[in-house]
Formats: sequence, C-alpha cells, structure tokens
Amino acid sequence: MRKLMVIINPVSGTTSKKGVAERIEARLAEAGFDVHVEYTTCAGDATRLAGKAVDRDFYGVLACGGDGTVNETARALCNTPVALGIIPTGSGNGLARHISIPVDVDGSLEIVASDNVVSCDYGTVCGRPFFCTFGVGFDAAVSDHFARCHRRGLLTYLQCAIQEFIHYDSEQYTIEIDGKEFTREAFLVVCCNASQYGNNAFIAPDASIRDGVLDITVVHSGNTLQKAVVGFDMMAGFIGKNSLVETVRARRATIVRSAPGPAHIDGEPLTLGERLEVECHAGSLRIFTNPHKEAFTPLVTPMRMMLNDQALALKRLFAKN
Repeated sequence: MRKLMVIINPVSGTTSKKGVAERIEARLAEAGFDVHVEYTTCAGDATRLAGKAVDRDFYGVLACGGDGTVNETARALCNTPVALGIIPTGSGNGLARHISIPVDVDGSLEIVASDNVVSCDYGTVCGRPFFCTFGVGFDAAVSDHFARCHRRGLLTYLQCAIQEFIHYDSEQYTIEIDGKEFTREAFLVVCCNASQYGNNAFIAPDASIRDGVLDITVVHSGNTLQKAVVGFDMMAGFIGKNSLVETVRARRATIVRSAPGPAHIDGEPLTLGERLEVECHAGSLRIFTNPHKEAFTPLVTPMRMMLNDQALALKRLFAKN
C-alpha cells in the first residue's frame, strides 16, 4: 500500500477539525492508501513532518489547512518524488482553488483518490519558496493587518483591506527582466505562480502553475475610484483589461524598492529587503490535481466558484443543525 502522511493544522480557518482525521483515513484506505496522521502545534511543524515523510519514502503528503500550511508542507517536497495533496480548510485556500480542488474535505479527498499527480512549478523570492503568490505593496500591508486580527475568514479580510485602502500610499519599484528595466509608481506588485490570492480574488487570471514562468502583476498608482474598480475587476476576473494593470511574464526577475519593508508569501506577512530576486522553478513539485479542471472564463468562473462556496456554506449549516 502507498503511504500518505496527512498533516492537520487544527487551528486553520474557521471550521472545526473534529472527525476530519477519521474521514480522511476511511476514504483513503478505500482508495488503497496507508494513511498516517500528524498534527501541527507551532510554526515550522508542517515542514519538519513533511521532511520526515520524504526521508521515509512516502508516496505523498496531504496538507490539511490553509495556504500557510500548504506552503510549509510543500517547501519540504520541492525537487523530491513525494507528491503534495491539499485538503483545504483555511481562510483563502488560493492554491487549492486554482487547481480546482473543492474547498470541502470530502470533495478534496476524491481528488487524492483519483491519483492524478502532475509536475508543477513553484516560485522563490530571495530563496524563500512560494506556491501561489508573493507580493509587495498594498496586499502585503493587508496581509500584515489580517495576521494581527483575532478573527479569520473573508469578512475579516475585507475589513482589513478597506482600512488599509483608506490611507495606503503607492511606492516606486524598478523591475528588471532579461537585462531590461522599467520603473513604476505602483499600488502593488505581485508575482503569481497561481491565478488568485484566495477567496476567488483573481490577481492573475491567466497564470498557470505548469507554464514555467511567473505572471508579474503591477497595479499602477491611480485615484481612489480607479483603484476601487481594480478590486471589482479582480473579483470578476477582468483585471487584465483594467487600464491601471500591467502584466509581464518571466522565469526570473529582480524587483527593487527604496527600502526594506512588508511583503507576503502565500498570504503570510514578513519583512524583506529592498532588492528582491524572484525565480520560477519549472516542474519541480508534484501535486495531486483535479483531472477535470475547467478553463478560466471571466465572470463565469468567479460566479460558479461563488455559488459553490454558498452551497458549501449551506451544507455546513444544515449539518450543524
């Protein structure tokens, strides 16, 4: 039997993890897997545990949590034959949504059971891995604010975004790609391996985790109304058509800002220097993916995902009652 390690973050997201381990073990045993469950207790645990799975020749490691748990788990699996699986139970679940993994324990287990493992890309900034997005500017400020909040979930994130939006000032960035430089006064700069931040916020709708490049989205400085429209276009999937938005693709890039400051990696805030070296590592991470992922269509795909989220919320509500 193929061995799978399941790493559960018991405090991720807003839903209870009661009974999750038993559901995972039962379904994956049916699919022919030998399941070993582990729990995180502090930052770094998922990386340590996933590293043990690599050393012991496990077939795969499943990250049961949010984007932070996925990041910690995946960084130990890069450039190894061990596959990453995602049981999304976090607040945003950006990578899971990008590869059409249901934001539901039972639905995501069906993806693992289908055993469709493909080689995917990941990115690094100054040697630190990211699997969904890395950004500086406004979104980094929001991530930092959100991390300091006691409550999680989409509503809390939106409150943080609105509060930061009111007083955030743009910065100047110089971006170098293949020896060519351009300088922009920008609201934010995001390097995208996947198409969205999470919660169906599509910052790079055309991004792919299998094309060997990163989509670098630059949102230029504008007035309050123009920047608000960018937000609406992002949720609808039309951000690429917005006049404030510029997108370039690159295997490697250097981003230079005036001073060290906030950044985020897969939604987790941190402080980085003024010179940021970014690189895409093509085909270097094996991931359990949905074999029936549909092509992205503006408005249609975001609407479908929103309806799926509402249906899932109702299912959970009735299950509680």
